[in-house]
Amino acid sequence: MLATVNSCALSGVEGFGVRVEVNLSSGMPLFDVVGLPDAAVRESRERVRAALRNSGYSFPDDRLVVNLAPADQKKEGPFFDLPIAVGVVAAQGRVPLANLQGVALLGELSLDGSIRSVRGALPMAIALRGLGLKRLILPYDNRAEVQCVSGIELLPAAHLRQVVAYLAGEGELESIQPVDYQQLLGQRRPAVDFSFVVGQLGAKRALEIAASGGHNVLMVGPPGSGKTLLARCLPTILPDMTFEEALEVTRIHSCAGMAPESGLLTERPFRAPHHTASAVSMTGGGAAALPGEISKAHHGVLFLDELPEYRRDVLEALRQPMEDGTVTVTRVSAQSTYPAQFVLVCAMNPCPCGHYGSRTHECRCTPRQIQQYLNRVSGPLLDRIDLHIEVESVPVGDLTGKRGEEDSASIRARVEKARAVQRERYRGRAIACNARLDARTLNAFCPMTAAAEQLIKTAGERLGLSSRAYTRVIKVARTIADLAGSEKIDAAHVAEAVQYRSLDRKYWT
Repeated sequence: MLATVNSCALSGVEGFGVRVEVNLSSGMPLFDVVGLPDAAVRESRERVRAALRNSGYSFPDDRLVVNLAPADQKKEGPFFDLPIAVGVVAAQGRVPLANLQGVALLGELSLDGSIRSVRGALPMAIALRGLGLKRLILPYDNRAEVQCVSGIELLPAAHLRQVVAYLAGEGELESIQPVDYQQLLGQRRPAVDFSFVVGQLGAKRALEIAASGGHNVLMVGPPGSGKTLLARCLPTILPDMTFEEALEVTRIHSCAGMAPESGLLTERPFRAPHHTASAVSMTGGGAAALPGEISKAHHGVLFLDELPEYRRDVLEALRQPMEDGTVTVTRVSAQSTYPAQFVLVCAMNPCPCGHYGSRTHECRCTPRQIQQYLNRVSGPLLDRIDLHIEVESVPVGDLTGKRGEEDSASIRARVEKARAVQRERYRGRAIACNARLDARTLNAFCPMTAAAEQLIKTAGERLGLSSRAYTRVIKVARTIADLAGSEKIDAAHVAEAVQYRSLDRKYWT
């Protein structure tokens, strides 16, 4: 007897439908799984056998063959334990085959029959909805992850017996009630705020510009000057993610096995990998080509503290994703393309001891040590960072006094106003913010006054700006003009944008 159960698998951050065909026939006892299964899928034979018997069901002593279709696509992970077990029960006639129509199942089985959570439940639920399936039975522990998915009935289950009873018409499963995204947004409680940062008006202004236009930032300053706190505060002034962006970000984290307890990610991600991170952990990889740190920071912030301490190959691996907004991970057994549109925030000391150029501490480093330290950061990477700012230590007297610092909500209001202008300007185009302008659209959307054109031409010649740096100055000036409510880029906007490109000449020249 043949029983067919609908299920799903992952390819990158996308799900694809899988038909689990279970055929039970007379013959020598055999239990085989075909259809390009990996080791985790092949091992499901023993998990299914034990789970069925420990749940009170018999396991057939006949010839049992399980086919995972399509057979030409590799299947990875323990997603198929539950559909295989249900297929075995249905092939024995204990579940009507008609009850399996329009239903999909996924879940890993413990030996006692309980259903364990799986990674990637969100993208698989979205994929199954797109295939026209009406119901999805999934692990109970994955219920929060999919609570914002509509258009398909989601039925969480904790044990194999519950699933078999439901499909046999002898029991019920309570469906998940969809949660409104705006309700989840109202439950956020950020741990940091710009009101915590004393002084640093120049750095705050630069981060406001970065948030408004999606620009990358480099902060150079002595230890304890507040660089890390400033970086952690940046997500609090970025505009709220749309529902589609939140789904996209959560899908990436779900595929990496990092789905949040609340289900949908409502806060923009902030990733701060340690400087010992490898290139593979940064870009993604492993046997299954899982997403790396730059993909987990999609639509959020990637913070690299102590920038010169990162390995050279790690830093150079960032260059292509910073330009394209995607990263393609190729391995022997898999190839996946992940989105990687993030705001890069880097922080570093100006020298090994951290006090070169400080007004309060004396530097102990030799010129050669300083140059070697700074040269760990390549020129091409610096060229891709739009804003270079210097962060000086705040006097102790300012830290102890009470000051009315501007909070994140006030800054975010200005940022959202500037982003609204950009959304209207780029309506109908695949451009999210000014930082994503390319050579074809730069001239069309960045008109300048005669004085601004003359100033940027002069600045480019005197500072020796590369073509990439030149265009990035124009993009930053466009963002400054948007914050000022100006349709055209004026000389004052260019002057402010140029000053954010002069710091690398101070340290690296």
